Amino acid sequence: MLRLAAPLAFIVATLGISPSQPPQPQRFDVLIRHGRVMDGSGNPWVRADVGIAGDRIVALGSLADATAAHVIDAHDLVVAPGFIDVHSHAGEGLGNPALRQAQPIVAQGVTTVVINPDGGGPVNLAQQRSTFERGGIGLNAAPLIGHGSVRAAVLGRENRAPTADELGRMTALVTQAMRDGAFGLSSGLFYVPGSYAKTGEVIALARAAAPFGGVYTSHIRDEADYSVGVDAAVQEVIRIAQEAGVRGIVTHMKALGRDNWGKSAVLLKRIDDARARGVQVFADQYPYEASSTSLRAALAPNGVDPTEAVVADNLRRRGGADSILIAFCKRDPSLDGKRLSAIAASRGVSPVQAAIEIINAGDASIVSFNMSEADIEAIMREPYTMASSDGGLVPVGAGHPHPRDYGAFARRLAVYVRERHIVSLEFAIRSMTSLPALVFGIEDRGVLRPGAFADVAIFDPATIEDAATYEQPQQLATGVPTVLVNGVVVREDGQFTDALPGRVLRKASRQ
Repeated sequence: MLRLAAPLAFIVATLGISPSQPPQPQRFDVLIRHGRVMDGSGNPWVRADVGIAGDRIVALGSLADATAAHVIDAHDLVVAPGFIDVHSHAGEGLGNPALRQAQPIVAQGVTTVVINPDGGGPVNLAQQRSTFERGGIGLNAAPLIGHGSVRAAVLGRENRAPTADELGRMTALVTQAMRDGAFGLSSGLFYVPGSYAKTGEVIALARAAAPFGGVYTSHIRDEADYSVGVDAAVQEVIRIAQEAGVRGIVTHMKALGRDNWGKSAVLLKRIDDARARGVQVFADQYPYEASSTSLRAALAPNGVDPTEAVVADNLRRRGGADSILIAFCKRDPSLDGKRLSAIAASRGVSPVQAAIEIINAGDASIVSFNMSEADIEAIMREPYTMASSDGGLVPVGAGHPHPRDYGAFARRLAVYVRERHIVSLEFAIRSMTSLPALVFGIEDRGVLRPGAFADVAIFDPATIEDAATYEQPQQLATGVPTVLVNGVVVREDGQFTDALPGRVLRKASRQ
């Protein structure tokens, strides 16, 4: 006992306290009280307070005696990790001063977006990072390097295999992007020029991402039966993941078109079987029966000429003229928000001819109703399915975009959890938080625990709602009154602040 006395006395003297002095109340920068804390792991909520200092959570539990510069009363709302959108087209919008707060996304509780999907985005990620950091952004961005962009930088739009030298240059671009912090390789093998690539080319580039722990996420070669078929396209992702030694993701997974409804069972079995033999394969999904792409991509894909025969066949595949809604037509904004069937009737031509006219006049983006609810629900129930939006950031009044831009995460919680009971609240939150963080290697995010970054969404599961509809798509979600990004309040009591605390994240980097 005598040997312990001296060290104890030294510690007490060093800290400037007396052994009898009562413990002082903890003080934080932000203190969230009275919430139902759901930590993102899939566990049920527990009653707890959350103490934040700087950009980190430093305490979680009963903090009744604590004080803080900013106290948030969660008054029995769910306190969850900020949501992670693993498939977001917000990258371009985040560079726009009018959009960089990302209000439609933050209003849903999303605090991190994975950008540059479908093989797109810039090749120079250092420049993209600089643009965001110079102007500031309202949430975190985790960049991918796009296969289509890399291919275009080396081969342009040529429909051929690369030479050994060209493949080496493409590999070097991917490697450099990974060194610049990319979280993996994205591809859009349905779209030109990605569609010109053979599987071996993609495997080679995914292998370049592997040493950095990068993932491979793909808009698969065929989500329907345009070419190889959706089954073969899912198997291609599995092959690439296995041979490249990376985590593979079938992104915005679906069975597109009435001819393919019900095929989710086959596709999910492919993934289950691959996982059983040790291949790391996952999926992500947005909770809507409609997709969005360009009219040309839907009706004349892979660079083919939009002849009447081609367009007629693909229009049938997509469900007919009434299933096509024009979202944005730069050449003729009067078409925005109208069905192809109505446009054809107003012009006195067939829907096929109307579609060809729009494509030849400069094309348009569309919303296409082509999925079954049974497939959506089956995919959502899988433990390896992550939440995503496939949405972007566009100015209010710019066209008639898909409502997923404003409502994907709120809709999952409102429709598929609260109303239809397809998955539990705990399951849904995990698919939005800890699972994406695990799959993409986004460290210290997607969870609520001491040491994690203070990305927090506070929401009411009884009232959260996707206000955005196909008729009025640019309506902010409701039911998420308060959101913090890196410990900074960006939305409180339903009002946005002016803060831009978002960061451009780096793979395997603590920020």
